[in-house]
Amino acid sequence: MIKADIHTHTTFSTDCDAPMEVMIKEAISRGLDTLCFTEHMDKDYPIDPTRDPSLPIEFLLDTDAYRTGFLEMREKYGDKIRLLWGVEIGLQPNLAEWNQNYVNRHPFDFVIGSEHNPENRDPYYPAFFEGRTEEASYTLYFEETLTNLKLFSDFDSIGHMDYIVRYGPNKNKEYSFAKYSDYIEPILEFIISHGIALEVNAGGYRNGLGEPNPCKDIIIRYKELGGELITIGSDAHTPQSMCFEFDRIENLLLDCGFKYHAIFIGRKPVLYPLG
Repeated sequence: MIKADIHTHTTFSTDCDAPMEVMIKEAISRGLDTLCFTEHMDKDYPIDPTRDPSLPIEFLLDTDAYRTGFLEMREKYGDKIRLLWGVEIGLQPNLAEWNQNYVNRHPFDFVIGSEHNPENRDPYYPAFFEGRTEEASYTLYFEETLTNLKLFSDFDSIGHMDYIVRYGPNKNKEYSFAKYSDYIEPILEFIISHGIALEVNAGGYRNGLGEPNPCKDIIIRYKELGGELITIGSDAHTPQSMCFEFDRIENLLLDCGFKYHAIFIGRKPVLYPLG
């Protein structure tokens, strides 16, 4: 049993309504021994004209308030569960210096780097795909991911590496690693050479792909290229989605030849056995 969920969100993230204490109580009830919060910090998040106007318009994290709230919860629940303080950084080419300065200023345990907004547009909104093919959209996503890595790589795990597929017009019906390998393989080579973990994110299952993000063939290729560092996260924005399909993820990783997954404490990996 995987006993650590290290990609979760609370009300400190713009898109989440779950209080931190509720998430902690859920983690304890599920028998977890480690929970890491990774609140969104997406500076310069694009405002899509088709978005729901009732939603908040920025993914800016009040880091000081987040830190204060976290320390209060750690004091209250630290004897029941190990709580770790993380962040999910939105990668964009224009933010490389800003992101580096931000990470340097705060004592995070764990930093996820995630491609959310290629060309400063979020594929969560269908308008992203208008005027270009699904294949061109996916290609753009992977190309910009590599560009961002080359500009800023001071993070510990690359988040939900094929995130865009969750929202494509055909999702993963016409998508495969083989089809996009020329764009994906350099990303894998880069993270391996820079000691960045590959996150296996349950969001793909939750969004009906039948696979995590990234897909199994990417995980296999990562292993073939020498990649060893794997992190596992539910990407939970509700208590109900914590640890989503973790048994399935564990079996998939074992099938791919992995023996360990990692958590990060003070930006350093600690390995936990699988199986």
